[in-house]
Formats: sequence, C-alpha cells, structure tokens
Amino acid sequence: MRIRLIRHATLIVEYGSQRLLVDPMLDDAGARAPINNSPNPRNNPLVPLPVPAQEFSTGLDAVLITHTHSDHWDATAARLLRKHLPLFGQPEDESKFRVAGFTDVRSIASTAWCHDVEITRTGGQHGTRDIAKMLAPVSGFVLRGGDEPTLYIAGDTIWCPEVETTLQEFQPKVIVLNTGGARFLQGDPITMTPDDVIAVCRNAPDAQVVAVHMEAINHCLVNRADLAFQLEAARLVQQVAIPQDGEWRDFRA
Repeated sequence: MRIRLIRHATLIVEYGSQRLLVDPMLDDAGARAPINNSPNPRNNPLVPLPVPAQEFSTGLDAVLITHTHSDHWDATAARLLRKHLPLFGQPEDESKFRVAGFTDVRSIASTAWCHDVEITRTGGQHGTRDIAKMLAPVSGFVLRGGDEPTLYIAGDTIWCPEVETTLQEFQPKVIVLNTGGARFLQGDPITMTPDDVIAVCRNAPDAQVVAVHMEAINHCLVNRADLAFQLEAARLVQQVAIPQDGEWRDFRA
C-alpha cells in the first residue's frame, strides 16, 4: 500500500489492485471565501496544489468521499473528474453526485467492494453537541483486501466512541487522521487536536498513524509543527507520520 497526501484531506491511495482518490479538493489557492464564523479569515484553500490536478486525477479506479463539505468535495473536483468513475460515499450524498453528472455512484450503507478491496463505512462525530448535529453526517472507511495492511481513513471526526469502536473491531495497521483542530469562533474543535491524536495512538499502539488535514483551510489552527511538538512531548512522534503536501508514504503488511 502507498498513500500520497495531495493537500488537506485529499489523498491518492494505492491499495491492492486499486488506485483511489480520496476527498478531492481541487480548487486553486484562494478561490473561495473563508469558512463562515471562523478564525483566521483568509480565502481558501490557503495553499496551492503541489502538482497539477491532471497529474493525479487520471489513471484512477475510483473516488472515495467521506462527506461533501467543500474542503472534501468541491466544484472543481466535480468538473474535472471523469463522469464514469465509480464514486463511493455515504448514502446521504448520492443525489449530489448524480446531479453533478456522475453515472456510477455507489452508496455505502455498510460495506461495498471496489474490485478486490472491501470498503466498510464507519461513524464519527464532526465536533460536539449542536455543532456535530449541524455538520452531520460524516463517514470514515476501513479498507481491507489481499495482503495489504488494514487501512482506516477516519474522516472528519474528533476522538469519540465511534472511533474507539472502529479501532477495537478492525485493529487497523494504518490510520489516517484528519487533524488541524478545525473550529469555529464558538464551540469545541471539529477535527482532531493533538490530544485526540494521542488518544488514537494509545488505543492503537501497533498502528502507524498518518496525520493530514493541516495548513490548507483557514479554520484549521493546529499546524504540522504544533502537532509534532506535542507528539514529541508524549513520546509518540515515531508512531505518527506527518507528510508534506505531495509526499508519498509506503506501508507493508
């Protein structure tokens, strides 16, 4: 298995025989306004794609989308991606993909297959209390197949019972976490903070964690250096990869 962080939560995952694009946000830097009611009011995305979209949006077998907030599925992705590509996502988002012209939309209520890759949908909490309800639903996905290590893409969630249950049930060997401590001007963080990442590490001590979702959207306040500093203090820095935009990471069973 190989994972390439493109930017934010956008990934290329080479898993089994499949090449998957995850959560494509393909807008140019500064193309849209800041997130409403959030700190650091700068236009999004904050940084450009590390390579042209055409370099990684061709040769795909499928697209996997955790949810359709604009930092995970944007109008540029809907325009650029080939309309015949299989799109896997949560059932609540199916109509959005079909309206955008995609012809092979595969909703995952529980489990689906992408050729030799089994994809299981998992839950999460995109914040706390009323904010979590407002931002729901969101999904994560567990990928299993062949000799590949079990991969858990947690999606936009904080540390919560749904994440803990997924770790216990599937025992993933690689875990991708959306970090950055994203938040609004009121309320708690809506994506994982360093403390949340530490909780995942301590509940899955044999897993390799990959931290993404930083430095690209205005309301993500925890940067790579912040996260690395706190992981070092917790003596967990070796367990967590913090890739740069465009960087590949290889994982073997």
